[in-house]
Amino acid sequence: MTRILPDRISGRPIGARSRTGARTAERAVPRVDLGDGATLLFDEDHTLPLVSITVAMRSGSAHDPDGKEGASRIAMRMLRRGAAGMNAKHIEDQIDRLGGELSVDVAPSSSAMEAQVIERNLAPFVDLLAKILGTPDFPEDELMRLKRETVAEIIESRDNDRAVAQKAFQRALFDGHPYGRSAGGTTQSVEGLTRDDVLAFYRRYVVRGNVVVGLAGDVTAEQATQVASKLAAAVAPGAATADTVPEPTMTPGRHLVVVDKPDRTQTQILVGTLGTSPGDPDHVPLVVANAVFGGTFTSRLMREVRSKRGWSYGASARTVIDRRRQAWIMWTFPAAEDAPPCLKLTVELMEAWVKGGVTPREIAFIQRYLVRSHAFDIDTAPKRLHQALDVELLGLPADYYAGWTDHVKAVTVASANEAVKARISVDNLLSVVVGTASQILEPLKGAMANLADTRVVPYDAE
Repeated sequence: MTRILPDRISGRPIGARSRTGARTAERAVPRVDLGDGATLLFDEDHTLPLVSITVAMRSGSAHDPDGKEGASRIAMRMLRRGAAGMNAKHIEDQIDRLGGELSVDVAPSSSAMEAQVIERNLAPFVDLLAKILGTPDFPEDELMRLKRETVAEIIESRDNDRAVAQKAFQRALFDGHPYGRSAGGTTQSVEGLTRDDVLAFYRRYVVRGNVVVGLAGDVTAEQATQVASKLAAAVAPGAATADTVPEPTMTPGRHLVVVDKPDRTQTQILVGTLGTSPGDPDHVPLVVANAVFGGTFTSRLMREVRSKRGWSYGASARTVIDRRRQAWIMWTFPAAEDAPPCLKLTVELMEAWVKGGVTPREIAFIQRYLVRSHAFDIDTAPKRLHQALDVELLGLPADYYAGWTDHVKAVTVASANEAVKARISVDNLLSVVVGTASQILEPLKGAMANLADTRVVPYDAE
């Protein structure tokens, strides 16, 4: 579950605020050892008659074998395509009949089944989910169908210029590292997956020691333990996945990648470098300083790029967290003719931020904003649960979320500025621009000083 941290720590990029009766005072989400390495996290809240269920594995797309990218996502999606003798249609009908929802979320460090069901149908829904998890059939015809659907999704995503930019940035920044892979795989890797590949992932990673069960909502502690024990017992015993993913490194120097897409009147620009790790002593100071620079509607980036010049409707900077150091990224999307000056300006603003830091007034403002807005990150049981899941699955400090407001209040101007200087490199920088190369390549080269190299890649490159 890779997490994106824009203007404040958010419980989860996927998902969100009951105000009536919702608890906003923080308390620890209970953690229960289920035995054999399985873990339960639950947050009891009877405001609504709904129960959210997460069954997560401590492994994800970073564990896909080389050349078999997408195996983890295909394997997890196949679970609901046939189990215990039920075909895909029967499973879908059962989910609908019980008033439930079921989806899959695969990230570099985790994979999960996410579900929600009305409380009165919790028991039969859990029975169904246990069958899906514990006795999947992996029918060959459904695998072929899912592979075709996945390839179609990959091809369709090329119509989304922002998605194209994000994938190209990820591949270039983390070249040769598991973080450089797309969780969905490539057309070639997906087409090459076999039933044996899918079974291999399931047998290795969907095991009891790898399971973290999360429950939130209209469920008691006793119910939560019973449900989680049943779900954990449904899968085979086995040890937790060893965390063998190495720390990423970045190719030194400044690099420009132009993703060539015909007939683009607008561009997508991502500029970034390696960022922060949650275990860094200066992690929170960097997140706070980043919020000043590019994390709110009144940030420096927005003010200079949008408000003053009107080059891009949005301009932001964000940090990403995972088990290993992730990216720090600036994002703008100007018209093609504005792309070179916009790129030049954003890099200059970054350089000024690193060199000059933030001011006492800026820090005081953003601290108030982050502390006050934190209530919206913990106002529902599912949000609180997913924060606890982040801590468990990503190996975050135990008080990463619970002590968030105290950590923010403790940031000083000096600690924020020291963090920016220590973590954000102006010399090692990657710029990825999606646009029509014949129109923008040469002006872009002139907009970014001290380039080590420039590459043009097709928009459908994988």
